[in-house]
Amino acid sequence: MALDLAQQSEPDEAQVTAAVEAVISAGRMAAARHWVPATSGNFSARIDAHRIAITRSGVDKGALEAADILIQPLDAPLLPRSSAEAPLHIALYRRRPELGAIFHVHGPASTVLSRGVGTGTLRLQGWELQKALAGITSHEEAVDVPVFANDQDTARLADLVEARLAAPPHDARLAPGYLLAGHGLYAWGASPREAARHLEALETLFEFELSYRRFTP
Repeated sequence: MALDLAQQSEPDEAQVTAAVEAVISAGRMAAARHWVPATSGNFSARIDAHRIAITRSGVDKGALEAADILIQPLDAPLLPRSSAEAPLHIALYRRRPELGAIFHVHGPASTVLSRGVGTGTLRLQGWELQKALAGITSHEEAVDVPVFANDQDTARLADLVEARLAAPPHDARLAPGYLLAGHGLYAWGASPREAARHLEALETLFEFELSYRRFTP
């Protein structure tokens, strides 16, 4: 019996370690690209159906250590030292079991563009890099990125986000992410690797779009 218990606990520990390492890696990647100035941003990865690993509040995302990552149950109150934006992660994981990771950054391009658009939609079309987003096979496809007003009541904001994501546009694909006006980007994927690809692709697409708008009458 002791052997059986040891065999059962080993995969669980491995899942926790893998999720924590994925969060640390994502934070450092974003910091290297100057997308998380000061202690901004937050990163999470799913451990299993019931738990996530998520950055705690007030830590430098470029210098993350295992002690900076909380193991948050999805059906329990927020743990001490949780980020104020943790409810936005938790709500998405609860309602979308296919999600494996969610990364939030304050990149310059996404923050500026989101403020310029205001609440509504930022449409991406004509960029070859759109094909880095899951399910997009052509630069000709329209990809809509929802934009929400920033709100300090993140539980209320989480409900608004989910309602919007549940009603996709009929003439475009929804991006694997959304923008908060004057705040930044939330991006996700089925795995940490896919979430990182989506994050980099969307931030780069926003840089393209911002430059194009500057030079196009």
